Amino acid sequence: MSGVTLSSEVMGSVQLTAFAKKFPERTFNVGVAEQNLAAVAAGLAYQGKTPFIGAFAAFSPGRNWEQIKTTICYGEANVKIEGSHTGLDVGEDGATHQMLEDIALMRCLPNMLVLYPCDAEETKKAVYAAWKHTGPVYIRCTRNKVPTFTTLETPFAVGKVNLLVEGSDIAIVATGDTVFPSLMAAAELEKEGVSVAVANMHTLSQIDSEGLTALAKKCGSIITVEDHQVKGGLGSAVAEALAETHPCRVRRHGMQMKFGESGTGSEVMKKYGLDKNGIIAIVKEEIARKK
Repeated sequence: MSGVTLSSEVMGSVQLTAFAKKFPERTFNVGVAEQNLAAVAAGLAYQGKTPFIGAFAAFSPGRNWEQIKTTICYGEANVKIEGSHTGLDVGEDGATHQMLEDIALMRCLPNMLVLYPCDAEETKKAVYAAWKHTGPVYIRCTRNKVPTFTTLETPFAVGKVNLLVEGSDIAIVATGDTVFPSLMAAAELEKEGVSVAVANMHTLSQIDSEGLTALAKKCGSIITVEDHQVKGGLGSAVAEALAETHPCRVRRHGMQMKFGESGTGSEVMKKYGLDKNGIIAIVKEEIARKK
């Protein structure tokens, strides 16, 4: 199967230019037409290609969800979808482009694997996993730079939660660009005598119930942290999984069903409590509640 790339006039923004320069004959720009982007990719997949499509998540899957559902997922087309510029991290582009609902849209689709890597190293692993996986895959990506804190040796297994920090008082389960501030929050709380486990949930469509159950049994309660609406995203996925295996308190920390606003990515993340200090405050609230 030969890989091909497609985009909708945002080749540079979604980092496909290097591939396009090396393999121009395997690169397609469909113009500002995201519905067509999904349908063309499906057609190429049915002809034996492995298409990777890249666009802003506000438009793919925001605008072409029906085409993804019908032309890609229904026939299990081997299409890999990069949803870029997601969440509050988009910052200055404002509420219309701050895609905060894409995880909910994509993880409800049959046959769709949803991955949300936490840094550049894990993104490489997610892309490779998508290539090896037969069937539709959605990879959620941010816009701004995120510190690279994982390594080549850091475990990455599709469908398995990755415990980054051991803890016993409470557990944070984070995903994507909220993993690093969650780690920083846990480090600060450790200095105050609060033991916080931090886990990275990079697979959002095949939730690791066994791993979550182990965390819940050890820590008693879980806080989910995500740059996404709290309905339909990571928090919902974790609560759904634990409801069937080990019911416990799950505090969903993310966008509380609001639209964002313009500002730098860091400013907006801070306003809505998704920076280190905001996460520390939520942990302290939950610790106080447990007492």
